[in-house]
Amino acid sequence: MGFTMGLNLLLLLAMVATNILSLYHLSSTIQSKPPIPPPVPDHLLHELHTIRATINHLTRLQPTTPRAVTKKSIIPSDLLLYTHISPIASSCKDHPELLHKYMSYTPFSLCPEDSATSAEALILRGCHPLPRRRCFAATPPIPSTPLPTNPFAPLPNIPTIWHNYQCKSFSCLKTELGFDMKTEKSKFLTYKSDLDLPIQQLIQIAKSANNPLRIGLDIGGGTGTFAAQMKDQNVTVVTTTMNLGAPYNEVAALRGLVPLHAPLQQRLPVFDGVLDLVRCGHAVNRWIPVMAMEFLFYDVDRVLRGGGYFWLDHFFSKGVDLEKLYSPLIGKLGYKKVKWAVGNKNDPSGVKNGEVYLTALLQKPVSK
Repeated sequence: MGFTMGLNLLLLLAMVATNILSLYHLSSTIQSKPPIPPPVPDHLLHELHTIRATINHLTRLQPTTPRAVTKKSIIPSDLLLYTHISPIASSCKDHPELLHKYMSYTPFSLCPEDSATSAEALILRGCHPLPRRRCFAATPPIPSTPLPTNPFAPLPNIPTIWHNYQCKSFSCLKTELGFDMKTEKSKFLTYKSDLDLPIQQLIQIAKSANNPLRIGLDIGGGTGTFAAQMKDQNVTVVTTTMNLGAPYNEVAALRGLVPLHAPLQQRLPVFDGVLDLVRCGHAVNRWIPVMAMEFLFYDVDRVLRGGGYFWLDHFFSKGVDLEKLYSPLIGKLGYKKVKWAVGNKNDPSGVKNGEVYLTALLQKPVSK
């Protein structure tokens, strides 16, 4: 019996000790601060916000009952229909009036006259890709003379729809906008300062590095003059361009070139690692938000093949920003600097704001 009592006492002590240890562990766990989770990257938060906005937008557009799609609906019926077959860019929800105007049309008939203008207004505000529509776009009349095969021939006024623009002829547009073919014919061919990179020099640089140029992309290329000059060198260049009050896309097409109606903030419509050259002209400058520019540069890297060239042509910014902001941003790419020239921007705006030009030819490493 004494043995039994001793055993029971030992078990009791063990149980009490276990409970005391459990209470101590529990109290220490409660008192200790939980580890601070690592911060979520800004780009992931932005993507999450975009996904949520898209879901909310589509949820609001989708009718809960068949009665929602009626003639009295404030949402165009074709917009409601389109949401069932394809997603709509989340930024479209921020401009419901423009979206409503763009999607208000009569199916299977001619599109409204201002379709191109309203479409570009949405694209420039980030509503891209636009919803597709079931109407017939207006086309220019058939010209009385054949279209020019020379991309620097004088532009005919007939095969252009002018009602979308303030000017009604090419002679009305300023020469520096790119519509005077006599002026355009000499561009990219001469060397006036270190900021210039003539096409023949570019071709020679590529050949010397055993990286011949075959296909390229000109971002913000206006009427396509760079593509036209490269065409004479048997190099195919596609041009992204917006109209912005003048028929840039139409003129590029009249010259026998391929215009892509794509904004700077859009992912480049090209597959990964297939281009030999990407050029950015005046459209890429300090007025673009830094984050948007960084995404653009990495998208350029995505489409360039190893050994391909990234040409920043007369990029302008404030001098202090070039040194402290844009040069480090470009340096993140890890590209070889084939050419790097900086010069003062001597027009009134450049003098007033202390702006400079940068012309840089950068080569993507083959190992990337």
